[in-house]
Amino acid sequence: MKIGIIGTGAIGGTIAKKLAAAGHQVKVNNAGQFRELSIKAKELGAVPATITEVIEVVDIVILSIPTAAVTQLPVNLFKNISDDVVIVDTTNYYPFRDGVIEELQNGKVESIWVSEQLGRPVIKAFNNLLAHTLQHGAKTAGEQGRIAMAISGDDKTAKEKLASLVHDLGFDAVDAGTLSESWKHQPGTPAYCTELSAPSLKQALAYAVKENSAQSRDFAIQKFMDSTSPLSHTDTVALNRSLFSDLNLFSISQK
Repeated sequence: MKIGIIGTGAIGGTIAKKLAAAGHQVKVNNAGQFRELSIKAKELGAVPATITEVIEVVDIVILSIPTAAVTQLPVNLFKNISDDVVIVDTTNYYPFRDGVIEELQNGKVESIWVSEQLGRPVIKAFNNLLAHTLQHGAKTAGEQGRIAMAISGDDKTAKEKLASLVHDLGFDAVDAGTLSESWKHQPGTPAYCTELSAPSLKQALAYAVKENSAQSRDFAIQKFMDSTSPLSHTDTVALNRSLFSDLNLFSISQK
């Protein structure tokens, strides 16, 4: 498939590199100067593109930027691209990084807000796995301990198209429902960055409590900030799991 990725940070860059290695045609854009973008694109096996070029003649656009940066994208960026192009939102709202966004603070589902800013429907995906997991946690289909990714959205065909990419990356895809239900894999929920198998992820989505998620998210962030040394990947997953240790979901060994 032809993929355009906006953002080449930990998540966007990892996705770009793995999709390019899997044989997909990948274009990337970021907020830096084009010379630096060209260097980064070469490292990823992708093609550098301007913000308008990156969304042209593609099957899927993956938006992998901080939530606050969504409002800094060009107005009507997606106005003239085909309705068949799938737009994927990977963002996660963190007030300490993004500042206070009142609608999100008041409980609006993050990807619905993103969709409203873009003026286009989106699919929520790639947000509930850590970059380290995406880079190192892949397994072949059917292999024991294969980690699952949640996908939410209102277009069944678009979700199926995206699920095929997820499988190419080495993960199972779990349909998490409509876009309005995508809060079930936002930060502070049992599905968020806890490295679950497909059956356990389905349970985690069912166990999510919307009213508790922001408090759990902020508690986890405070733990990170209070740590006297950077947490390892294993420690990060363990911290996220500890928020929901009573749910008996975590049967996958940490990698």
